[in-house]
Amino acid sequence: MSNIIIYTAPFCPYCSHAKYLLSRKKINFIEIDVGKDPGKRREMVQKSQQRTVPQIFNGNTHIGDCSEIYVFESKGELDALLA
Repeated sequence: MSNIIIYTAPFCPYCSHAKYLLSRKKINFIEIDVGKDPGKRREMVQKSQQRTVPQIFNGNTHIGDCSEIYVFESKGELDALLA
């Protein structure tokens, strides 16, 4: 089972880009749609201290949002963060 969790919302282009990158790298993830569950949005904000989606975690470790994971990818650091 994957430890990667991505909080998303419907129609969010940044969420789509983040999921695309994870899928392209063949990284399994659990997607939590905060648009359908306000409790999950509160959970995301509490865990990440961020209100925007997507928010990506490896277990309890906050990795960041879409922009941040693309920066980690460009530096060659994303695989280690998600391992």
